[in-house]
Amino acid sequence: MLAPPMALLLELTHRCPLACPYCSNPLQLAGMKQEMDTAGWREVIRQAAEMGVLQIHFSGGEPTLRKDLPELIAYTRELGLYSNLITSGVAADEAALDHLLACGLDHVQLSIQDATAEGADHISGYRNSLQKKSRFAEWLKAREVPSTLNAVIHRQNIHNLPAMIDLAMAWGVGRLEVAHTQYYGWGLRNRAALMPTREQLEQATAIVLAARDRHHGELVIDYVTPDYYARRPKPCMAGWARRFMNITPTGEVLPCHAAETIPGLVFDNVRQRSLADIWNQGQAFLKFRGTEWMPEPCQSCPKKELDWGGCRCQALALSGRADTLDPVCERSPDHERIQALAEQEAAQGDDAFVYRRPEKVVEDV
Repeated sequence: MLAPPMALLLELTHRCPLACPYCSNPLQLAGMKQEMDTAGWREVIRQAAEMGVLQIHFSGGEPTLRKDLPELIAYTRELGLYSNLITSGVAADEAALDHLLACGLDHVQLSIQDATAEGADHISGYRNSLQKKSRFAEWLKAREVPSTLNAVIHRQNIHNLPAMIDLAMAWGVGRLEVAHTQYYGWGLRNRAALMPTREQLEQATAIVLAARDRHHGELVIDYVTPDYYARRPKPCMAGWARRFMNITPTGEVLPCHAAETIPGLVFDNVRQRSLADIWNQGQAFLKFRGTEWMPEPCQSCPKKELDWGGCRCQALALSGRADTLDPVCERSPDHERIQALAEQEAAQGDDAFVYRRPEKVVEDV
């Protein structure tokens, strides 16, 4: 019998004050009028609890822009599920945070774009972003809220990684996620402006390893490496449709946040089909679940039930096919070409961003 997903990522909205050029949201953003209503999201949470899901992650866009967020968190607590808020920290005031905590919020994941005010504003496309995040972090620290700091790094901020680690210590978070940009959505659109050099990657890795030793017992540091320089693929989402489900603002149910980029997949909407039925029998979930879909040399690889073939969306983006080897694997015929592509883009020095904006594309000049 198929085990239920461990967690649901609820993308309540695509609305967000920030315009981060590495955002994994799709290039076509859902508008406010397309968003599922409160009753719809409550039904999703109810079905999740019934299935045996353990965690609900409230995301976006910026989830605090939804006026019904306190009600949804309270309902999550009522059903005995763990709640995590994934936020930019710039849209909620202190009273709003207290309201969410009173409703039963368990954990907060706060994002930063850089450790300097100038860099943070440039990357986020939003003024005074770091100042507002710092204030939000102070509120979390004062209330001893379990929290994670998420730092997405790339060529234009990687030099400030030591300062980001210092911020995590100063802000009193329990966990820091140092995540190299993953190239989906706007991240893929801006890849040439974001790709680090191999030297930068090696330096960042050394910094993280040293910081883990230095702050052992005080700060847990997770490290997400960039796939393009790797020799082996990561088990994306712990394997396609094995542990996680993603619900878009419009109610589409996805095996991962970028799955809509794959042509030919049929995505069910939770307003027309039950969550459990989609998880067990949905066409998009069955397509790449397990190992039967795998071609050679994946089929004969002893690691096939460890990395589950890597990322389907990345395979599509880099090779043009979702049903082939993830090109970051050294056994892929595209492997050397992808590494050369990464090095070429990193060396070009083109730092112009296309910012994440609804209904229009804004070039950074």
